[in-house]
Amino acid sequence: MAVSSDAACLGLHPGQKATDAMALVPELTTADAEPEADAQALAGLVDWCVRFSPAVAADAPDGLFLDISGVSHLWGGEAELMADFRDRLASNGLAFHLALADTPGAAWALAHFGRDGTIAPPGGQAELLKPLPPAALRLDPEAAAQIARLGLRRLGQLIDLPRAPLGRRFGQATLERLDQALGRATEALRFRRPPTPWTARLAFLEPISAPEDMARVTTDVTARLCARLEAENQGARRFEIAFHRADGKALPIAVGLALPGRDARRIARLLHPKVETVDPGFGIECVTICAYAVEPVSGRQIHIEAGLAPAVEDGLAPLIDRLANRLGPERVWRAAPVDSHVPERAVSRAAALGAAAAEARPWDPETPRPVRLFRQPEPLEAVTALLPDDPPRQFRWRGRTHVVRRAEGPERIGEEWWRREIGEVSVAHVRDYYRVEDAEGGRFWVFRAGPYGDPAAPPKWWLHGLFG
Repeated sequence: MAVSSDAACLGLHPGQKATDAMALVPELTTADAEPEADAQALAGLVDWCVRFSPAVAADAPDGLFLDISGVSHLWGGEAELMADFRDRLASNGLAFHLALADTPGAAWALAHFGRDGTIAPPGGQAELLKPLPPAALRLDPEAAAQIARLGLRRLGQLIDLPRAPLGRRFGQATLERLDQALGRATEALRFRRPPTPWTARLAFLEPISAPEDMARVTTDVTARLCARLEAENQGARRFEIAFHRADGKALPIAVGLALPGRDARRIARLLHPKVETVDPGFGIECVTICAYAVEPVSGRQIHIEAGLAPAVEDGLAPLIDRLANRLGPERVWRAAPVDSHVPERAVSRAAALGAAAAEARPWDPETPRPVRLFRQPEPLEAVTALLPDDPPRQFRWRGRTHVVRRAEGPERIGEEWWRREIGEVSVAHVRDYYRVEDAEGGRFWVFRAGPYGDPAAPPKWWLHGLFG
């Protein structure tokens, strides 16, 4: 599967039979290949590279791509970024070849077959690719072997050939790889994290570990990113900050917003409680932050007049953000009506705020529903009521008797017959709902399942919800 640099100097190469290798080097030491462990190590390296770019894609089994568009200026340029990257890889004992180009295909070719550390000028990758072998295009073995048999040793020879005969002879995949390397066609990469141009970074001369220092740099890097968002009239719904430790591990934390925002102070306050859970280890070398779900946010003027009602962004949204990030976004939601007359199906969970909440259909005022609707109706005992359709006079629920003082109803709700097979619909599935109030002011939503008069299936009373 692989050989060390010393073994390569002795004439060994990957794919060689073990017996042949042992014949050449009797003192050869071998170890079993571990593809799963290699994949895990590559994934760890991809996560570590987030300190250089938020868009990193693995190139199995032993490579990776970094999209450094818009971030190289943080190091002072592309050469400085590559030098920093090289020093950190070398300090960790990793063997590598680096190259930088406009396209992933050109960067891969230069890193594997060109000179280590090559930086192609913008639009100048074609000249650097011409002396490389056709294998630099990542062709399938059959196409590469056929090209070699025809005596084509350099990419420049392929580039000079007419496209139509080249495609007929070596397949459309060869043309596609050539176009991807030269920038004539785009190449889709599977980034480990969704790429975003909205990122900021802070690096430190000495590692930090004190909680107050970590909280302060969280505020600083958030302010830096939010300043960019404000300059472009943008806001984001999710912010993810990563603390890069001296041992190479990246520790991410994230917060979400109910509405797109860019208020650095509010976002930092949401992040600070989570910063306390980060273990700095031997120190934090740098901090990166990325914004996701970025969308335009228009500026607005608030509190210009005394008594002006606060906007939702000033009151309800910060509260929802604090609750959602403390309790979990799945636990903060809004009850939205659904087109169904069956109470159990008439409510769904929806986002607490947003465009959908503003445009949501209102509840029908003619059929009020309780504030608290039970997940399952609870049975009532000792119910007394006048026949045939009067509300209950009294009932016992959870061991306590309630005497009814006022009542409204009935509201008859039948089953959704279209959900059942033909012939299964029955009057036993019809409910008569009543809104009742007991002598102490408690308000209940009760119903009777089934009509009176059938000795084989007497009606039952249930409590389905509570009002206020």
